[in-house]
Amino acid sequence: MFKYLVKQPKQSNGLNKALLMLHGFGSNEADLFSLASYFPDDLWIFSARAPLALDFGGYAWYPIYIDAQNQKISDGQQAFESILKLLEFIDFLQDKYQISPDNFNLLGFSQGAILSYALALNYPDKVKNIMALSGYINEDIMPVNEDITKYKRINFFVSHGLYDDVIPVDLARKIPPYLDERKIRYTYKEYPMGHEVSIECLNDMVIWAKENL
Repeated sequence: MFKYLVKQPKQSNGLNKALLMLHGFGSNEADLFSLASYFPDDLWIFSARAPLALDFGGYAWYPIYIDAQNQKISDGQQAFESILKLLEFIDFLQDKYQISPDNFNLLGFSQGAILSYALALNYPDKVKNIMALSGYINEDIMPVNEDITKYKRINFFVSHGLYDDVIPVDLARKIPPYLDERKIRYTYKEYPMGHEVSIECLNDMVIWAKENL
């Protein structure tokens, strides 16, 4: 079971809704949780700690290696193992807090965003709205045999920095055609920022969340 932080809703209309936050490589559960107060007051907000402790501090959902050509190589097997663990964790949260999959949403940054794409498209019955920040689609962990009719229920907010030197914006620009091909709803935005969440990006994301979550 993942260690996690939780923020209870300040108000409720009798329908439990939730947002699960997945941090990036080398970070921890407190990172994105600092944004919790910006989101609607009727949400349960959870922020999970990734399972892999790094030697230099922080945590990761899967290892990243540098090959002989100085290229980053992701451990796809470990990534998918983390997805399966997250699936169990989501089931736990939905059962414990009585939250329907129709009201369960994701927010992922960087490596957390990469997993959010894979989790949502491999298991579209588990989540509804997904905010994927500064990530990309890793096809090694995406579904092979797809039933795109199951994607009708999911919806993405996608953001990326024009000056991102960790995950280049060119990778992010492959996301809209990927989602278009599968007739998945999304909002895609680029911002004059690096590998981060700017105030402009945060404001747009919160407006989107209020309209969709």
